[in-house]
Amino acid sequence: MAVWKTSRRSVSLDRPLVMAILNVTPDSFSDGGEFLSPDDAVRQAEKLIDEGADILDIGGESSRPGGTRVGEDEELNRVQPVIEAVAKRFDIPISVDTTRSTVAKAALDSGAEIVNDISGLRFDHEIARAVSQSGAGLVLMHSRGSFETLHSQPPLEDIVAEVTRALHGSINIAKANGVTGEQIAVDIGLGFGKTFEQNLELIAKLGKIVAEFKEYPVLVGASRKSFIGKVLGNVPAGERLGGSLAAAVVAVMNGAKIVRVHDVKETVNAIRMTSRIISPSGS
Repeated sequence: MAVWKTSRRSVSLDRPLVMAILNVTPDSFSDGGEFLSPDDAVRQAEKLIDEGADILDIGGESSRPGGTRVGEDEELNRVQPVIEAVAKRFDIPISVDTTRSTVAKAALDSGAEIVNDISGLRFDHEIARAVSQSGAGLVLMHSRGSFETLHSQPPLEDIVAEVTRALHGSINIAKANGVTGEQIAVDIGLGFGKTFEQNLELIAKLGKIVAEFKEYPVLVGASRKSFIGKVLGNVPAGERLGGSLAAAVVAVMNGAKIVRVHDVKETVNAIRMTSRIISPSGS
């Protein structure tokens, strides 16, 4: 049985997993400001779990286009009490979405068991050491540029080759710092330094990336992103459900093992149906 190892459990990969987004930020592109207090965040966590979430991904710093960095103390103050409260109440894997090793360590001490690093260890190699020491799961995402320029990188000619090359580099850094292969998942980084067409290309050609990284679960986070809005006629984030579900379904059909989403109930149902179509016997 294929598993993804975290510091608290072995998560089965026998079916695609739904990672639910829980932003405790005032400025995230889709749900900023909705769940800032621990009480509100816990209520939202309960809702997401009831809807079928397999993992909760908690973030305290928005990486949206045009976003600016918050201070380390501010990021900690946002995520730590929420992680503590959710971990105390629910038995579900909690991921912390951060690029700072100090925040990652504090989050892991507070009950998180996965670190989701959008920089793929480019910003802070110490995250790998924190993950190694704790035995946590680690998501390595492809991105380019500094935090401030993540969304304004010049386009590259062969995006599949670039994502493959960079993710191998991130994996090498992780392993050099003691992280095992069973702890690692990789994320193709939709919306980060890709053109509109390249985001679509990466989903369409995901099978090539899955084959290249067959030892690691591949994560796809397309939910409500701007390239979906563009396809649907430049609709706002809250009106991108249909496009988000289509992207998740195609990603799963092409081998994604984890999808990171806002709309949990609808995605769980779509993936359940997709999985049954792929394997009609249910095996």
